[in-house]
Amino acid sequence: MPKEADAFTDITDVVCPMTFVKVKVALEEIDDGQFLAITMNEGEPIANVPRSLKEEGHKVCSVNNNGDGTFTILVEKGGLE
Repeated sequence: MPKEADAFTDITDVVCPMTFVKVKVALEEIDDGQFLAITMNEGEPIANVPRSLKEEGHKVCSVNNNGDGTFTILVEKGGLE
């Protein structure tokens, strides 16, 4: 698994359901097999966004607690297809 993402998006400033909409837009800008790092708040986003990504066929490679109320996840676009 690569340690670096091909793209990065921060959704700490948006609320559900716009969190996943912003993630989907970011995923549309990268190719299948590339990696997107997403920073999000704890609570609803970290509970829902990874599940939604898996449902759409993307692979959640890692989930890191940043220790400040946010998490960063690394997603492989199309990794489960």
